Amino acid sequence: MQEAQKKEQKNILPDGLDKIDWQILQLLESNARMTIKEIADKVHLSTSPVHDRIKKLEQSGIIQQYVTLLNAAKVNKGLWVICYVSLKQHNKSAGSKFIKAIQTMPEVKECYNISGEFDFMLKVAVKDMESYYDFHVNQLSEAENIGHVQSVFVMGIVKQTHTLLS
Repeated sequence: MQEAQKKEQKNILPDGLDKIDWQILQLLESNARMTIKEIADKVHLSTSPVHDRIKKLEQSGIIQQYVTLLNAAKVNKGLWVICYVSLKQHNKSAGSKFIKAIQTMPEVKECYNISGEFDFMLKVAVKDMESYYDFHVNQLSEAENIGHVQSVFVMGIVKQTHTLLS
């Protein structure tokens, strides 16, 4: 690693994390199935302290969960749609109701409260255009307080990552 990158990495380490913790996080983020022994070998520690560090990272909430990434097309979720949503009313109660409704919709994989012309950005995964139409008409548009929805269809994925540290 170049000297400038080392200095930059050192400056961004959150309080309570050292270089070894950071390396463990990077390894787990790239492959959550890596064994404690494999991690220990890579960070030059024995398995017991690595296990203790991982438990501490989990208990502190830095490691939230372990997941398996699936090929969307192979599980009939090949159409990705980005939905921009604006609400009619902008008060706490109205926003909370919308958020509660979105959380019940399995097609919505991610939801962001955003600034600008729209209030929310949704990442939606469905089988095909017919499935999206059904979702849009029978679920999303039926949610209380919807003002305007703009759908953008993903034609191809140029870059998709779920990592934060690399």
